[in-house]
Amino acid sequence: MIEPLTPNTQVILLLVAPLIAGHRETSCDLLTLSEYNRLARILREKRKQPADLIGPDAGELISLFAEHFGRERIEEMLGRGFLLSQAVERWNARAIWVISRADPAYPKRFKARLKEDAPPVIYGCGDPALLEKGGLAVVGSRHVDDEVVAFTENVGRLSADAHRTVISGGAKGIDRAAMHGALLAGGDAAGVMADSLERAALARDNREPLMDGRLVLISPYDPAAGFNVGHAMQRNKLIYALADAAFVVTSDFEKGGTWAGAIEQLERLHFVPVFVRNGANAGKGNQALLQRGAKPWPNPHDGKELSLALVAAADAIAAEPKQESFSFRLREEPEGYETAKPEISGNDAVTESQPSDSQLSPSAKLLEAVGAILSAELTPVAEADVAEMLAVSKLQAKKWLKALVRRGVLEKLAKPPRYQAAKTSNKPL
Repeated sequence: MIEPLTPNTQVILLLVAPLIAGHRETSCDLLTLSEYNRLARILREKRKQPADLIGPDAGELISLFAEHFGRERIEEMLGRGFLLSQAVERWNARAIWVISRADPAYPKRFKARLKEDAPPVIYGCGDPALLEKGGLAVVGSRHVDDEVVAFTENVGRLSADAHRTVISGGAKGIDRAAMHGALLAGGDAAGVMADSLERAALARDNREPLMDGRLVLISPYDPAAGFNVGHAMQRNKLIYALADAAFVVTSDFEKGGTWAGAIEQLERLHFVPVFVRNGANAGKGNQALLQRGAKPWPNPHDGKELSLALVAAADAIAAEPKQESFSFRLREEPEGYETAKPEISGNDAVTESQPSDSQLSPSAKLLEAVGAILSAELTPVAEADVAEMLAVSKLQAKKWLKALVRRGVLEKLAKPPRYQAAKTSNKPL
């Protein structure tokens, strides 16, 4: 049975969700993640909750937010009640549930690890309790040969034997092979989808494990949304955030979502230990990740050996000194009545009074990850689209784009100004 939406979640959906119900795109100018974070922070300071925006004191609150977001814009978002009811009916018919950051059921690992990056809403199908169990994240390329698929399915079986949930992206190739192997062996799997959650929820192969409580599929994007390269890149951190350890089966060298996600984990986030398939046929990308700090896959023979290897790796990373990390986004403030104060540091607070490259530019390592994301876009993107994709200010996006053009990673097109991957350059970042 699908639990009804809480009042807080209803309002958050009105503010940030496209509510695709027979429509390809929303005509409403929704809040970006950084804008929603600002709204949540102000609500906390006023000891209010999102639901109060449609409560008895809604007029006063809307007036308060009008100076930040515009009254007409807020009223347009909050006035989408009929569209929300249509979307909810569609989701319920497909057994899709929705939880928000204001709900107790929201995944604890997302809040604890992602903080300001935690999606405002999560759509899902299956048992959400699986999201709290941890497990082994298995990631890799979409296009792999039969031998690598068989290898990956065996990793899923080993995870089942070790009573570890396989966490992956649900895409074809490595993702599905790992999840299929785990489910076939009677284990559990969690898929973090970048698109088409509706389709996956209704797929015949998923029906039985979903009903048995052995599979959960989630997405931070509308269940009817199609594929988007930026979405596929950004969901990587969600996969790592749910896991106890990660295994990169295959990765391209310095390009693609698997590479960008692994680099971000190894050099910035440090959520979990990262293993990489090693050997003569592992590929240049895998070898490069080993040089960046990943650990060679221990090739366990059974679930017990896998568990021992994962525990040892987790203990080792826990003993490492913590490093201050750069954040893409504004610092998150919890909704409701929590009293924690935000700590905005480094490049989190980008204002017009901070115009220099040294203040606005991220580290070379982070810039490399940004470059990998933007280079993978199939069509030219505008500056505003980049800011929206990465959930940063337009000023920060402009700084990154200029730096990437300067390094030959991207090239700028004119009339209208747009950016695309450079066609002839191998300059390092």
